[in-house]
Order: sequence, then C-alpha cells, then structure tokens
Amino acid sequence: MCYTQNRFNALLSACVMSLIATAGWSQSLTWLGVLPNGTHSFAHAVSADGAVVVGYAIVAAGQQRAFRWTASGGMQDLGTLGGNFSQAFGVSADGRVVVGWAINAAGQQRAFRWENGSMQPLGTLGGDYSEAWGVSADGAVVVGKAQNAAGQFLAFRWTELGGMQPLGTLGGNLSVANDVSANGAVVVGGAQNAAGQFRALRWQNGVMQNLGTLGGAWSVAYGVSADGSVVVGGADNAAGQRRAFRWENGIMQDLGTLGGSESEAYGVSADGSVVVGVAVNAEKRAFRWTASGGMEDLNTTYASLLTNGSVLRSASAISPDGRYIVGSGYNAATGRTEAFLLDTGPRCTAHNGDVDRNGCVDDVDLLQVLFAFGQTGSNLGRVDVNCDGVVNDADLLIVLFNFGSGC
Repeated sequence: MCYTQNRFNALLSACVMSLIATAGWSQSLTWLGVLPNGTHSFAHAVSADGAVVVGYAIVAAGQQRAFRWTASGGMQDLGTLGGNFSQAFGVSADGRVVVGWAINAAGQQRAFRWENGSMQPLGTLGGDYSEAWGVSADGAVVVGKAQNAAGQFLAFRWTELGGMQPLGTLGGNLSVANDVSANGAVVVGGAQNAAGQFRALRWQNGVMQNLGTLGGAWSVAYGVSADGSVVVGGADNAAGQRRAFRWENGIMQDLGTLGGSESEAYGVSADGSVVVGVAVNAEKRAFRWTASGGMEDLNTTYASLLTNGSVLRSASAISPDGRYIVGSGYNAATGRTEAFLLDTGPRCTAHNGDVDRNGCVDDVDLLQVLFAFGQTGSNLGRVDVNCDGVVNDADLLIVLFNFGSGC
C-alpha cells in the first residue's frame, strides 16, 4: 500500500484520536471518599457489574463502619448491631447482599448478612464471636469464622435453612473460611494441622483439602474462582518469604513479586485467569497477574489515571469478568487513604479486525495494530484481535484477511 505524506498523516491522526477516545471511555479510576467526618476507607468486594463496592471506613473517634457504595448514592453507612463497629467483606453478584461483622449492644462481635437496609446477625457456633468474609453469587451462602462452646475458632458455612455449620480443621484447633464459589459449594480459607501449622484449605462436600505451601510452613487461601477449581492466596516459600499463589489441579504456583520479596493474592476472576493482590517493594503496590503478562504493577499500567503522588497500594477483589478491581490506596488529592474502584475497560473479545468498531476494517484498524505491535498483557483491548495476550503477526493477518470488510 502506498500513501502520500498527507494521506499518512491523516490516517495517523485518526488512529491516535481513536486510541485516545477509546482510553477515555473505557478506563477510569474512582476514589470512593470517606463517610461523613471520616478519615480513611478500604474496599473489599465488588459486584459483578462494578456498580456496588463494599468495605469499611474510619469515622469519628476511630470507629470502623461497614459501607456500601454506588455511583448514584455514594458511600452508605450500613450501621452496626447496636455497638460502635462494623466491617463489610463480601457482596453478592447483584450487589443486594452484603456480609461482614458488627458489634452488638453487648459488645460482642457477630457475623452479619445485610439486605434491603436490614442487618441480620448470623449467630455463632456456641461461643461469643463470629465474622463473615465471603458470600455466594446469589447471597444465599455465607462463610467465615466463629467461636464454639469450647472457645475454638472454626470456619463456618451458613445458609438460611441450615444455619451456621462448622467445617472442621486439618487436625488442629483453628480454621477460617475466607471465600466461597459462586454456587456456594466450595469454600476456601486456612486451617491448623495436627502439628499446629496453618495451611490453605479447600472444602467441598464435607471434605477439607490441605493445599500445601510453597516450601515453607504457612499458607492461607483468600479467593476462589466461580466453579471452585482455582484458589489464590499467600504462602511461605523455603526462604520464609510470603508469596502470592495460584492453585489449580493440585499444583500451587508462585506468582512472584514486583521486585521485592513478598506478595499475597486476594482475588481472582470467575474463570481463574486474572489474579489481584498486593506486592511489597519499598512500599505496598496493587498488582494484577495473568499467565500471559505475569505480575504487573497497577500503578504503572494505569499511571495515566493517577494524579501525582497517588498510589494504589492493595487490590482486594476483582469482578467475575476481570474488568473491575477494588482496593485501597493513597489519594494525593485528599491526602488520605481511600477505597478505589478501577474500571480497566471491557475485557478482550476476539473479532474480525474492526478495532475501532466503525463497521469497516480499514487503514485505521491496521495502523492501530501496527502501533501496538509487540505489546503483551491482559488489557490490550481490541488491538489484541485474537485475544491471546500479545499483539503480533496473528493479529495483523486477521486484519489483512478481512481488509475492506464492511466498507
């Protein structure tokens, strides 16, 4: 193809403007602020469509309050069970059900399930303490940790019909449930073994599985994929360093770091392909991991969305489709730690080479792929025409094969 200089410049300008426009509407970073008279906030879970974020905020006198945030309503204080403290850690797929813990009028900590403005205490296993950490997609199954009559803290699984049921341990006296699969059948967390060592666990149909470590003495699971087949968390390696892990088919994979010695994984997408968490270098940094791109610093990938001095310190959860990431960081504009909602844009969908979606596969589409040639990662958008995590000859060939289509 031969172009005059003016023709090429016009195409270049069109391509650049298309890229700018796409970035503008498809990616955004929202700092969620704080509650009235508050000082800090932390996000822990996000609904499937990214419309609802839950976590907790620090208010007057250092009290912690569970919140539910929406773009239209802002940050809503979910209250307590009669005491002064509460925190939220899980939300259903549609954002209607929130779970966490709250202090009651007697000063006791109780797991709660919140829906339609009402906070329901879920009880205990016979002791004085409980907390909820995860909830199924439909909001019907809640998991967490509760004290029994003997004073032991045990992982539980709660349903309206069956109430709170203990899940046992790996031979020791302690366990905790941190997350549950979409259908509520698979529970993950950590438990003490007979030797007193804490191990990541995966529970299903009454059977608790020890997921092992990365060579060290400690591990815990924080997140699970929709079908329960992929588990993520943190584990010690042989050098005693904490590392984020991804477990599948009996194999625990070390996800590495961002140059430091430690990391932990907190959330995973529905298909298990995208993992988020925190890595520690000179300071904490939120990360996203994929098999094709490895561990990436969200502060680097989305630097254009951050004001000078702002830092995304930890990524706590990710939406099922991998698009929305929530966590906490430092908002330089307000000078405080705040919860954030990061919209990374639509996930990749393979197509015929119409990168700019104008119905015509033409020069502009070809130039966009050429300018991105060699780039890798999970957020390449439509320039990764075949969605394999890299812009290469395969993507160019698709554009060329379909060149002129729809024009």
